[in-house]
Amino acid sequence: MSDAVIQVRGLVKRFGALTAVSGVSFDVNRGEIFGILGPNGAGKTTMLECIEGLLKADDGETLVLGMNTMVHPEQVKDRVGVQLQSSAYFERLTLTEILNLFGKMYSRRVEPDKLLKMVELSEKAGNVVKALSGGQKQRFTLAASLVNDPEVVFLDEPTTGLDPLARRNVWELIERMHQEGRTIILTTHYMEEAQHLCERVAIMDAGVIIALDSPSELIRGLSTPFQIRLSTSIPVAMEGLAELPGVQQRVSQDGEYYVLPSTSPEATLPALLQWLNDKSVFPLHLEVISATLEDVFLKLTGKDLRD
Repeated sequence: MSDAVIQVRGLVKRFGALTAVSGVSFDVNRGEIFGILGPNGAGKTTMLECIEGLLKADDGETLVLGMNTMVHPEQVKDRVGVQLQSSAYFERLTLTEILNLFGKMYSRRVEPDKLLKMVELSEKAGNVVKALSGGQKQRFTLAASLVNDPEVVFLDEPTTGLDPLARRNVWELIERMHQEGRTIILTTHYMEEAQHLCERVAIMDAGVIIALDSPSELIRGLSTPFQIRLSTSIPVAMEGLAELPGVQQRVSQDGEYYVLPSTSPEATLPALLQWLNDKSVFPLHLEVISATLEDVFLKLTGKDLRD
Protein backbone atom coordinates (compact mmCIF):
# COMPACT_ATOMS: atom_id res chain seq x y z
CA MET A 1 0.00 0.00 0.00
CA SER A 2 1.31 3.47 -0.94
CA ASP A 3 2.57 5.66 1.90
CA ALA A 4 2.20 8.80 -0.21
CA VAL A 5 0.48 11.70 1.54
CA ILE A 6 0.55 13.85 -1.59
CA GLN A 7 -0.28 12.45 -5.02
CA VAL A 8 -0.16 14.62 -8.14
CA ARG A 9 -1.35 13.22 -11.46
CA GLY A 10 -1.20 15.09 -14.77
CA LEU A 11 -1.53 18.53 -13.19
CA VAL A 12 -2.08 21.37 -15.68
CA LYS A 13 -2.57 25.06 -14.94
CA ARG A 14 -2.94 27.74 -17.60
CA PHE A 15 -3.16 31.52 -17.45
CA GLY A 16 -4.57 32.49 -20.81
CA ALA A 17 -2.13 31.32 -23.48
CA LEU A 18 0.56 30.58 -20.90
CA THR A 19 0.81 27.04 -19.53
CA ALA A 20 2.42 27.53 -16.13
CA VAL A 21 2.26 23.84 -15.11
CA SER A 22 2.26 21.22 -17.84
CA GLY A 23 1.18 17.67 -16.99
CA VAL A 24 3.15 17.25 -13.77
CA SER A 25 2.98 13.96 -11.80
CA PHE A 26 4.76 12.91 -8.59
CA ASP A 27 4.20 11.57 -5.05
CA VAL A 28 5.42 12.85 -1.69
CA ASN A 29 5.92 10.18 0.96
CA ARG A 30 4.82 10.45 4.58
CA GLY A 31 7.44 12.05 6.81
CA GLU A 32 9.83 13.26 4.12
CA ILE A 33 11.10 16.71 3.19
CA PHE A 34 10.40 17.00 -0.52
CA GLY A 35 11.91 19.88 -2.45
CA ILE A 36 10.86 21.53 -5.69
CA LEU A 37 13.92 23.23 -7.14
CA GLY A 38 13.89 25.61 -10.06
CA PRO A 39 14.48 29.18 -11.23
CA ASN A 40 12.00 31.99 -10.80
CA GLY A 41 9.14 31.50 -13.26
CA ALA A 42 9.52 27.72 -13.43
CA GLY A 43 5.96 27.16 -12.14
CA LYS A 44 6.86 26.10 -8.60
CA THR A 45 4.51 28.45 -6.74
CA THR A 46 1.62 27.87 -9.15
CA MET A 47 1.96 24.11 -8.77
CA LEU A 48 2.11 24.39 -4.98
CA GLU A 49 -1.02 26.55 -4.84
CA CYS A 50 -2.90 24.02 -6.98
CA ILE A 51 -1.89 21.22 -4.62
CA GLU A 52 -2.94 23.30 -1.61
CA GLY A 53 -6.32 24.01 -3.18
CA LEU A 54 -5.68 27.75 -3.42
CA LEU A 55 -5.78 27.63 -7.24
CA LYS A 56 -8.08 25.55 -9.40
CA ALA A 57 -6.18 23.34 -11.84
CA ASP A 58 -7.29 23.13 -15.46
CA ASP A 59 -6.59 19.41 -15.67
CA GLY A 60 -5.24 16.55 -13.60
CA GLU A 61 -5.77 15.47 -10.00
CA THR A 62 -4.15 16.26 -6.67
CA LEU A 63 -4.72 14.21 -3.52
CA VAL A 64 -3.54 15.38 -0.10
CA LEU A 65 -3.96 12.93 2.80
CA GLY A 66 -6.22 10.93 0.50
CA MET A 67 -8.54 13.88 -0.24
CA ASN A 68 -9.00 15.49 -3.64
CA THR A 69 -8.12 19.16 -3.21
CA MET A 70 -10.65 20.20 -5.84
CA VAL A 71 -13.49 18.20 -4.29
CA HIS A 72 -12.69 18.71 -0.59
CA PRO A 73 -10.66 21.95 -0.38
CA GLU A 74 -11.85 22.94 3.09
CA GLN A 75 -11.10 19.54 4.61
CA VAL A 76 -7.62 19.65 3.09
CA LYS A 77 -6.94 23.17 4.36
CA ASP A 78 -7.94 22.12 7.87
CA ARG A 79 -5.15 19.52 7.99
CA VAL A 80 -2.28 21.27 6.23
CA GLY A 81 -0.12 24.26 7.03
CA VAL A 82 0.82 26.84 4.42
CA GLN A 83 3.60 29.42 4.44
CA LEU A 84 3.14 31.63 1.41
CA GLN A 85 5.96 33.31 -0.50
CA SER A 86 4.41 36.69 0.31
CA SER A 87 2.38 36.96 3.50
CA ALA A 88 0.47 40.02 4.72
CA TYR A 89 -0.65 40.34 8.34
CA PHE A 90 -2.88 42.75 10.22
CA GLU A 91 -0.62 45.71 10.93
CA ARG A 92 -2.01 46.61 14.35
CA LEU A 93 -2.29 43.12 15.84
CA THR A 94 0.47 41.61 17.93
CA LEU A 95 2.05 38.27 17.10
CA THR A 96 -0.03 36.57 19.78
CA GLU A 97 -3.25 38.17 18.53
CA ILE A 98 -2.55 37.12 14.94
CA LEU A 99 -1.91 33.50 15.94
CA ASN A 100 -5.06 33.50 18.09
CA LEU A 101 -7.08 34.82 15.16
CA PHE A 102 -5.67 32.25 12.75
CA GLY A 103 -6.28 29.45 15.24
CA LYS A 104 -10.00 30.20 15.32
CA MET A 105 -10.23 29.23 11.65
CA TYR A 106 -9.36 25.57 12.31
CA SER A 107 -10.89 22.61 14.10
CA ARG A 108 -7.75 22.21 16.20
CA ARG A 109 -5.13 24.73 17.23
CA VAL A 110 -1.81 25.18 18.99
CA GLU A 111 -1.47 27.86 21.66
CA PRO A 112 0.41 30.97 20.47
CA ASP A 113 2.95 30.91 23.29
CA LYS A 114 4.03 27.39 22.30
CA LEU A 115 4.44 28.38 18.66
CA LEU A 116 6.38 31.54 19.47
CA LYS A 117 8.66 29.60 21.81
CA MET A 118 9.37 27.09 19.05
CA VAL A 119 10.54 29.83 16.67
CA GLU A 120 12.36 31.73 19.44
CA LEU A 121 10.07 34.76 19.33
CA SER A 122 8.56 34.58 22.82
CA GLU A 123 10.04 37.96 23.74
CA LYS A 124 8.35 39.48 20.66
CA ALA A 125 4.86 38.18 21.51
CA GLY A 126 3.50 41.67 22.14
CA ASN A 127 5.10 43.22 19.05
CA VAL A 128 3.52 43.89 15.67
CA VAL A 129 4.94 42.19 12.58
CA LYS A 130 6.49 45.34 11.10
CA ALA A 131 8.72 45.62 14.18
CA LEU A 132 10.43 42.32 13.31
CA SER A 133 13.63 41.85 11.32
CA GLY A 134 13.54 39.94 8.04
CA GLY A 135 14.67 36.70 9.66
CA GLN A 136 12.19 37.11 12.52
CA LYS A 137 9.34 37.67 10.05
CA GLN A 138 10.20 34.45 8.25
CA ARG A 139 10.29 32.56 11.53
CA PHE A 140 6.90 34.02 12.39
CA THR A 141 5.46 32.83 9.06
CA LEU A 142 6.64 29.34 9.99
CA ALA A 143 4.89 29.63 13.35
CA ALA A 144 1.71 30.76 11.59
CA SER A 145 1.87 27.74 9.27
CA LEU A 146 1.75 25.45 12.33
CA VAL A 147 -1.20 27.08 14.10
CA ASN A 148 -3.49 24.12 13.33
CA ASP A 149 -0.90 21.43 14.19
CA PRO A 150 -0.80 20.26 10.53
CA GLU A 151 0.28 16.86 9.27
CA VAL A 152 1.62 18.35 6.02
CA VAL A 153 3.35 21.73 5.71
CA PHE A 154 3.86 23.66 2.45
CA LEU A 155 6.72 26.16 2.43
CA ASP A 156 7.10 28.45 -0.58
CA GLU A 157 10.60 29.96 -0.85
CA PRO A 158 10.97 30.05 2.96
CA THR A 159 14.38 31.77 2.99
CA THR A 160 14.19 34.19 0.07
CA GLY A 161 15.84 37.52 0.89
CA LEU A 162 17.49 36.33 4.10
CA ASP A 163 21.18 36.65 4.95
CA PRO A 164 23.16 33.39 5.36
CA LEU A 165 22.81 33.29 9.17
CA ALA A 166 19.05 33.91 9.11
CA ARG A 167 18.71 31.29 6.38
CA ARG A 168 20.50 28.72 8.54
CA ASN A 169 18.21 29.54 11.45
CA VAL A 170 15.17 28.85 9.27
CA TRP A 171 16.74 25.57 8.10
CA GLU A 172 17.06 24.50 11.74
CA LEU A 173 13.38 25.27 12.33
CA ILE A 174 12.35 23.28 9.26
CA GLU A 175 14.42 20.33 10.46
CA ARG A 176 12.75 20.58 13.87
CA MET A 177 9.32 20.56 12.23
CA HIS A 178 10.38 17.46 10.32
CA GLN A 179 11.62 15.73 13.46
CA GLU A 180 8.13 16.15 14.92
CA GLY A 181 6.85 13.83 12.19
CA ARG A 182 5.48 16.33 9.71
CA THR A 183 5.68 15.91 5.95
CA ILE A 184 7.18 19.02 4.38
CA ILE A 185 7.09 20.12 0.76
CA LEU A 186 9.09 23.23 -0.05
CA THR A 187 10.01 25.23 -3.11
CA THR A 188 13.36 26.93 -3.48
CA HIS A 189 15.79 28.27 -6.05
CA TYR A 190 18.73 27.79 -3.67
CA MET A 191 20.47 24.56 -4.61
CA GLU A 192 22.37 24.40 -1.29
CA GLU A 193 19.05 24.63 0.56
CA ALA A 194 17.64 21.68 -1.37
CA GLN A 195 20.82 19.64 -0.84
CA HIS A 196 20.87 20.38 2.88
CA LEU A 197 17.20 19.82 3.71
CA CYS A 198 15.57 17.53 1.19
CA GLU A 199 15.46 13.76 0.98
CA ARG A 200 14.16 13.98 -2.58
CA VAL A 201 14.11 16.84 -5.05
CA ALA A 202 12.05 17.51 -8.16
CA ILE A 203 13.87 19.83 -10.55
CA MET A 204 11.36 21.98 -12.40
CA ASP A 205 11.75 24.19 -15.45
CA ALA A 206 9.21 25.81 -17.77
CA GLY A 207 6.27 24.12 -16.05
CA VAL A 208 7.56 20.54 -16.18
CA ILE A 209 9.56 18.28 -13.86
CA ILE A 210 12.77 17.36 -15.67
CA ALA A 211 14.32 15.18 -12.94
CA LEU A 212 13.30 13.67 -9.58
CA ASP A 213 15.50 11.78 -7.13
CA SER A 214 17.58 12.27 -4.01
CA PRO A 215 20.18 15.05 -4.32
CA SER A 216 23.02 12.53 -4.09
CA GLU A 217 21.58 10.34 -6.85
CA LEU A 218 20.96 13.30 -9.13
CA ILE A 219 24.57 14.41 -8.69
CA ARG A 220 25.86 10.85 -9.08
CA GLY A 221 24.09 10.72 -12.42
CA LEU A 222 26.43 13.35 -13.86
CA SER A 223 29.10 11.91 -16.14
CA THR A 224 31.74 13.88 -14.20
CA PRO A 225 30.57 14.45 -10.62
CA PHE A 226 33.81 16.25 -9.59
CA GLN A 227 35.86 19.22 -10.74
CA ILE A 228 39.55 19.79 -10.10
CA ARG A 229 40.51 23.48 -10.12
CA LEU A 230 44.18 24.21 -10.69
CA SER A 231 46.34 27.31 -11.06
CA THR A 232 50.02 26.99 -11.95
CA SER A 233 53.29 28.93 -11.78
CA ILE A 234 53.48 28.99 -15.59
CA PRO A 235 50.91 28.21 -18.30
CA VAL A 236 50.46 24.55 -19.25
CA ALA A 237 48.93 22.79 -22.25
CA MET A 238 45.28 21.92 -21.69
CA GLU A 239 45.66 19.05 -24.15
CA GLY A 240 48.01 17.34 -21.70
CA LEU A 241 45.61 17.85 -18.81
CA ALA A 242 42.81 16.30 -20.85
CA GLU A 243 44.80 13.06 -21.20
CA LEU A 244 45.06 12.45 -17.45
CA PRO A 245 43.19 9.46 -15.90
CA GLY A 246 39.58 10.20 -14.98
CA VAL A 247 39.34 13.34 -17.13
CA GLN A 248 36.62 12.50 -19.63
CA GLN A 249 35.37 15.90 -20.72
CA ARG A 250 36.96 19.00 -22.18
CA VAL A 251 39.32 20.88 -19.87
CA SER A 252 38.44 24.57 -19.67
CA GLN A 253 39.82 27.77 -18.20
CA ASP A 254 38.07 30.01 -15.67
CA GLY A 255 40.28 33.07 -15.32
CA GLU A 256 43.57 31.88 -13.86
CA TYR A 257 42.22 28.39 -13.16
CA TYR A 258 42.25 25.25 -15.24
CA VAL A 259 39.05 23.27 -14.67
CA LEU A 260 39.32 19.49 -15.06
CA PRO A 261 36.03 17.54 -14.96
CA SER A 262 36.87 14.20 -13.34
CA THR A 263 35.02 10.96 -12.68
CA SER A 264 37.71 9.83 -10.23
CA PRO A 265 39.77 12.46 -8.36
CA GLU A 266 41.70 9.70 -6.59
CA ALA A 267 43.02 8.63 -10.01
CA THR A 268 43.39 12.10 -11.50
CA LEU A 269 45.22 13.88 -8.65
CA PRO A 270 48.34 11.65 -8.36
CA ALA A 271 48.72 11.62 -12.13
CA LEU A 272 48.26 15.40 -12.27
CA LEU A 273 50.92 16.06 -9.62
CA GLN A 274 53.36 13.76 -11.39
CA TRP A 275 52.61 15.41 -14.74
CA LEU A 276 53.29 18.86 -13.25
CA ASN A 277 56.47 17.66 -11.57
CA ASP A 278 57.78 16.19 -14.82
CA LYS A 279 57.33 19.60 -16.44
CA SER A 280 58.81 21.51 -13.48
CA VAL A 281 55.52 23.32 -12.95
CA PHE A 282 54.45 24.30 -9.42
CA PRO A 283 50.73 24.19 -8.49
CA LEU A 284 49.70 27.49 -6.88
CA HIS A 285 46.15 26.35 -6.13
CA LEU A 286 44.63 22.89 -6.25
CA GLU A 287 41.19 21.85 -5.02
CA VAL A 288 38.56 19.20 -5.69
CA ILE A 289 34.94 20.37 -5.84
CA SER A 290 31.98 18.03 -5.77
CA ALA A 291 29.27 18.74 -8.31
CA THR A 292 26.03 20.29 -7.03
CA LEU A 293 22.38 20.34 -7.97
CA GLU A 294 23.16 23.51 -9.89
CA ASP A 295 25.48 21.46 -12.11
CA VAL A 296 22.65 18.96 -12.59
CA PHE A 297 20.29 21.77 -13.59
CA LEU A 298 22.87 23.23 -15.98
CA LYS A 299 23.34 19.85 -17.64
CA LEU A 300 19.59 19.27 -17.99
CA THR A 301 18.61 22.73 -19.22
CA GLY A 302 21.77 24.37 -20.52
CA LYS A 303 21.23 27.39 -18.26
CA ASP A 304 22.16 28.59 -14.81
CA LEU A 305 19.71 28.03 -11.94
CA ARG A 306 19.79 31.75 -11.12
CA ASP A 307 18.86 32.86 -14.66
